[in-house]
Amino acid sequence: MFPELTRDDVFRLETRRLWLRWPRHSDAASIARLAGEREVAEMTARIPHPYPPDLAAPYVLETRRAAMEGASLRLAMAPKAQPTRLLGMIGIEPGAAGEAEIGYWLGRPFWGQGLATEAARAMIDAFFAFTDGEALAASVRVGNPASRRVLEKSGFVFEGPGFRNSTLRGSFPVDTFRLTRRDWASLKAWSRDGWAPARPQAPELVLVAGEADDGEDADAPRHRASGSAAATATGRPLFLAAE
Repeated sequence: MFPELTRDDVFRLETRRLWLRWPRHSDAASIARLAGEREVAEMTARIPHPYPPDLAAPYVLETRRAAMEGASLRLAMAPKAQPTRLLGMIGIEPGAAGEAEIGYWLGRPFWGQGLATEAARAMIDAFFAFTDGEALAASVRVGNPASRRVLEKSGFVFEGPGFRNSTLRGSFPVDTFRLTRRDWASLKAWSRDGWAPARPQAPELVLVAGEADDGEDADAPRHRASGSAAATATGRPLFLAAE
């Protein structure tokens, strides 16, 4: 699904407040503690509650393996001021219907700050910039208005109710959403803070978020990708400098 540049061990995305980076073995304890909270785990299809501590390290290894193979891209959310601190996880991977699907969770202490929306917008921009995918799908559990708002503020369109099947939780009702490349491009073109295309000779691709989240500064959060390879995304030159 993802090209070679996203498989690099130093690949990351930068937003105004966050690094979206590869998860590390040192994140395992935080993953088990934050993802295992009932309020977080029960809103997902695959996170158990309580979270067995010995599952976190294999999860990190599996996440890295899938990224190295280009099958999915799951990144840890970390504050730029404390890049080793894990706040949550966000990822894009093939969904049950074969269409790419975005998913995320954020530790309970960090709710209500617009961080999930900031991370989601960066991942969405990266998906449409770095891949040929025509649409992103998403689903949220019925009764999870916070995740629903993240999708709506990121441009997703409600498609209707449905059911999600999980080996952990069986079948449960969800609201389904979808964002097409065409809609994403339109939102970027019309938004005051839309993505500013780079000039042909520019050495860098800058992804700019849409409107600021509620309670955040109106300054546009700038999304950058970094890594250790050079590539071309959507016809624009892209230079990725090593960390």
